[in-house]
Amino acid sequence: MRAFLAFLVLSGLSSPVLGQRESLGIFSHWGAFRKEDPRRCFAIAEPLRARRAENWKPFASVGYWPARGTGGQLHIRLSRQKRPQSAVLLRIDGRTFQLVGAGNNAWAPDRRADAEIVSALRTGIDMIVETRSVTGALVRDLYQLRGAATAIDAAAISCARRG
Repeated sequence: MRAFLAFLVLSGLSSPVLGQRESLGIFSHWGAFRKEDPRRCFAIAEPLRARRAENWKPFASVGYWPARGTGGQLHIRLSRQKRPQSAVLLRIDGRTFQLVGAGNNAWAPDRRADAEIVSALRTGIDMIVETRSVTGALVRDLYQLRGAATAIDAAAISCARRG
């Protein structure tokens, strides 16, 4: 896990989520980053356990986009393409949330759900994301939440600051 986060900090790899970014810190299993033009900040982690994705890296992130007026928005990149019409369930300790998704992505259905999920991430121990793949196989990605609260705070504070 730390190797992946160190890779994010040190690499020049470009992706829609990471691209050119500034590291705000690595906090156990989670990292926090900031991108400019337009400014956006996010806390991100890769799953501790997941089937190896084919052409992408699975992750969970909480993002902030000041120009859009968006903050604390959950985004999950699944380790497999989701089967159409299959539910995506997010479990944090004893709580279950239903996400909306398409392809290999999933999000909270609305701002209220985002706020509830982020609150659970802050106090949780682990998180599991489950759905069915296009082949019908169970997709089950497991995340450790140690460091999530600090990474989320670092992202939120960085995007709240001017300049």
